[in-house]
Amino acid sequence: MLFSPACERNKGPILAALQDWLPAQAQVLEIGSGSGQHASFFCQQLAGLTWQASERGAVLADLQVQLAAVPPASLAAGSRLLPAIGLDVGASEQWPRPGFDAVFSANTCHIMPAAAVPQLLAGAARVLRPGGLLLLYGPFHNGGVHTAASNAAFDAHLRSLDPAMGVRDALALQEQARGLGLAAVADGAMPANNRLLVLERRP
Repeated sequence: MLFSPACERNKGPILAALQDWLPAQAQVLEIGSGSGQHASFFCQQLAGLTWQASERGAVLADLQVQLAAVPPASLAAGSRLLPAIGLDVGASEQWPRPGFDAVFSANTCHIMPAAAVPQLLAGAARVLRPGGLLLLYGPFHNGGVHTAASNAAFDAHLRSLDPAMGVRDALALQEQARGLGLAAVADGAMPANNRLLVLERRP
């Protein structure tokens, strides 16, 4: 059974942030759903939410099994937890149809290759409705200046494992997003030196 201690720790603070940003009866696409803990928890807490989880590779089958095991009676009124879909951000044909109110991804930008981050931004820009939000949770730095020594150490550790991984530059990410029609509207501090970057799809 898939289980993420990080998801268990951060699901409450992220829920509080989502309540501030998501419209009523939001349709959300999650990139890199992993264990599905966020998907199931948010649907159990937010009425009218439609949540589309996604994963790639071998993790997808396990995620589908875990989400299928979530009792429908445990979901908040009107919420729908859809079966997880396969989605590699670099495969444009795998992205679902446009019309989402939000695209959410937690702790993925520093794990995916650096070249995949612009692909994530471009895909989100395609599937978000005008005014829709891209919400990215995790550690970020500003031009190489980390918010904490632990984030700098984490960045060095990731790069030692794979030079393509690493904590991303929020300023560079926001600049890339701007060229795709995604405007930065918020950069919120979160527990454990994480941040929530919020970008809005402009018409």
